[in-house]
Amino acid sequence: MTSPDAAESPTVARATRTRLAGPVIGALLAAAAALLASGPARADVVIGVAVPRSGAVAGIGEQVVQGVQAAARDANARGGLAGEPIVLDIQDDGCDPGRAVEVAERFVRAGIRLVVGHVCSSASLAASDVYAAAGAVMISPASNAARLTDRGLPTIFRVSGREDDQGRLSATVLAERFRDKRIAILYDDTPLSRSLADSTKANLNKIGQNEALFAAIVPGQTDDAALIKRLQGAGIEVVYYGGHYQEMGRLVRKAAEQGYRPQWFGTSGIATREFGALAGPASDGVLMTFNPDLRRKPEAAAAVKALQADGVEPEGFTLYGYAALQALVAAGNFAKSTDPRAIAEALHSERFPLILGNVGFDQKGDVTAPGYVLYVWKDGGFTYAN
Repeated sequence: MTSPDAAESPTVARATRTRLAGPVIGALLAAAAALLASGPARADVVIGVAVPRSGAVAGIGEQVVQGVQAAARDANARGGLAGEPIVLDIQDDGCDPGRAVEVAERFVRAGIRLVVGHVCSSASLAASDVYAAAGAVMISPASNAARLTDRGLPTIFRVSGREDDQGRLSATVLAERFRDKRIAILYDDTPLSRSLADSTKANLNKIGQNEALFAAIVPGQTDDAALIKRLQGAGIEVVYYGGHYQEMGRLVRKAAEQGYRPQWFGTSGIATREFGALAGPASDGVLMTFNPDLRRKPEAAAAVKALQADGVEPEGFTLYGYAALQALVAAGNFAKSTDPRAIAEALHSERFPLILGNVGFDQKGDVTAPGYVLYVWKDGGFTYAN
């Protein structure tokens, strides 16, 4: 409690408040003037990135992340998306449909309506329903299941090719190069692997050639020695496998160790150096269908140089991750908006100068760029086949 003789008179108190208020008000007015002079406040555009960073295909997920991060850095250096800086929210879906749905729901709850992802087709198919219901744009850098875009969801896109295109190319290669050989078509228990095997088989049979063996394996559970013995016993000279790099890399290596060296033929699921590391020297000569190598495109030269300067060799899906985010930015800048509806409309209706070339997206959401080419493995890497 204050004693009476220590208390200020009303006149003194008012004078004190006036002296204090003057500098405070002046400072506030100066700050407001500075904000007005600097223009409207900037708000980050958060773009979700959903990839496998754990599990069987984490290596491919890391490729995509490196590409997306480079694209975001380059876009921000040019003003961001519709004038706003881009921030990435990177989440691990483990290549699992259930986890992919959880990631998608997390993004939607957080108000994130622009997403690069997912990588595995099963994850993309599951998560895309969540995005479509929320009006969020999803653009996959790697999923090639035909059903992803065949459903006609207006905000779902991809910059990679389709499985039916890959199956047609695989069948053509098998028919033209190995017409007189005994061919086995193997697949695992994932939807994409079975779809690729079915597409390759159907197209091969349509050409007039039949496979000698069409069989499933269970990743991590199939007896490799027994499978290799079965292939040898059936006189198989060419083995097409529609699965991922872990299983195929191990099979190629173990078959070579047992003296069995058929012509191995893989898909985009082995487009990572981990395959070469797993298969070892036996990877030399393995054929593979994959998206075009964007490192060869002049439109990608600057992005390739920047990535290499950072110690990243942009092979595999790296530049497809870059292209996915680049497409979102180009559409947003064209629409002058971060609204996912405006961005989706621009993606469907316009063409953009991307590292893929001057491309657009059809009404399904498929990119107009070429789909697949044939590669051959040598010395732990892959290049275009002759």
